[in-house]
Amino acid sequence: MQTLYSLEAQDNEKTGDAQKILQKHFDQSRQLLMYLIYFLTELARYAETDSLRRSSKHLPTELDKNVNTKLAGNQLLWKMLEQESYRKMLKIDKPELIDHADMVRKLYLELRETEVYKNYISENSRDKKPEKEILEYIFNEFLLPNEAFQSHLEDIFPNWDDDAEMMQKLVTGYLNKTTSFNFEEIVSPDKAAFARDLLAAVLEKKEVTMELIRPKLKNWDAERIATLDMIFMQMGVCEFLFFETIPPKVTINEYIDLAKEYSTPLSGQFINGILDNIHKELVAENKMHKVNFKAS
Repeated sequence: MQTLYSLEAQDNEKTGDAQKILQKHFDQSRQLLMYLIYFLTELARYAETDSLRRSSKHLPTELDKNVNTKLAGNQLLWKMLEQESYRKMLKIDKPELIDHADMVRKLYLELRETEVYKNYISENSRDKKPEKEILEYIFNEFLLPNEAFQSHLEDIFPNWDDDAEMMQKLVTGYLNKTTSFNFEEIVSPDKAAFARDLLAAVLEKKEVTMELIRPKLKNWDAERIATLDMIFMQMGVCEFLFFETIPPKVTINEYIDLAKEYSTPLSGQFINGILDNIHKELVAENKMHKVNFKAS
């Protein structure tokens, strides 16, 4: 959807350019994920930095000399830092180049005042469960709801608002399966292939889809239909015709939800009506014979 909207704004329908833009979106999502993991590790490791800073004061207090650095030695944290896929993508995405030091320090000072953190450092054990739970707490319940951190992400990553929910799932998945997580394939091969094929189908079969859509717009001024609504309809019709594994009802519900979230207040109802009518027409005329668009 984002790629098609970008192409529409550029008045560009070249499939090759479209695939490059789509890949750029994939890369932006991976870069965001890498930064979130990197920031989490930097925040945890700051316990060591804080200890060194405070003990180096001209006149350190007893508290300054005995800062608890348990979080910096978190066993899961070090598995993350040593994970091969993560280390490889660090060299490519270079999240350390983003200005983050002040934000890490600010949030660490807030974190160390939370009851959850205090309870964590009060225990001497290194059991796997609490080691994972503290990192999950920091990311899900401390960082994500934090307005300053949200603003920090929004300033750096224009895709944060769109990707936030997916990022939360990916980071949670990473904390659960650190050693096997592949940062080079945060979108699974089958999903990436589906995205590329759907994008190509919408561009290459535009006239076919518009032949079905135009008659349903009799009572609508085509020039005033939101660009995103038109894109959703074209994507939906392509799924009807060319993607045999997707049930039509799933397609309709998906684009209703997307329209509600990204388009106008009435778009969900509008998309529902148009796609439902097209689906019924295709069934009535015995034209719901899905075939791969490459072979049609």
